[in-house]
Amino acid sequence: MSTNQTTTSNNSPGTTVHLKCALDSNFENGGENDRQDYYRWSNGGGTFHKSASIDPSAFVEVGAVVHSECAVGADCHIDSGAIIGPTVTLGHSTKIGYNVALANCMIGDFCVIHSGVCIGQDGFGFYVDEQGNMVKKPQILKARIENHVEIGANTCIDRGSWRDTVVGEHTKIDNLVQIGHNVVIGRSCLICGQVGVAGSVTIGDYVTLGGRVGIRDHVNIVSKVRLAANSCVTKDISEPGDYGGFPAIPIRDWRRQIAKHRQNLK
Repeated sequence: MSTNQTTTSNNSPGTTVHLKCALDSNFENGGENDRQDYYRWSNGGGTFHKSASIDPSAFVEVGAVVHSECAVGADCHIDSGAIIGPTVTLGHSTKIGYNVALANCMIGDFCVIHSGVCIGQDGFGFYVDEQGNMVKKPQILKARIENHVEIGANTCIDRGSWRDTVVGEHTKIDNLVQIGHNVVIGRSCLICGQVGVAGSVTIGDYVTLGGRVGIRDHVNIVSKVRLAANSCVTKDISEPGDYGGFPAIPIRDWRRQIAKHRQNLK
């Protein structure tokens, strides 16, 4: 996309207006050249870097910023306050809600990313070196969100360190979910509110995680597993079925344990 012009002859989608002063607060440490690299997108009035590639049909609302080398597909809608970080890719017909922060990620087609979601930030990885100092592990890979995924408000999905973090197509994620680095989630999963998935977990297809389920790191869960609310997975689940409890066990066994416990309390 060429964005060298500083004025526009009309207000049709896809035309640009050079942004001279609105970004001063964002570039306090930069010079005039930094500000001159940004333009106003006429279809919505948002701001974009000259190296970004934005389809003319995309809507970028006032207050949204699309940074360098991003690619925004046809019919995307980016709400005010959203930050589309450098090199992020958005597929066509994807909606980005208010105050979303995207970095180091690829978002597929027909996705819905609700307000306050953060995708592609560094994962939680540290180690203690020989001098006893806490050292951050490099987080250098991406988060990949496949087609038809919906992600609820204020959910966080970390970028990968040794493999990309992946959310499979048609998976639906509720509000306030944490997905750690290197997690791979299959297609058509349902993940309810306040679930926490620690790093390097692998989850199959058609898995349902009830509210406040916790999954420890490096666990593998096969396809077609359902976990009851408040369950905690501490080891691999290799058989499809329903599970519950802490630690999670087959649901029949868990119910028997609960019934026996209640009898003992009488």
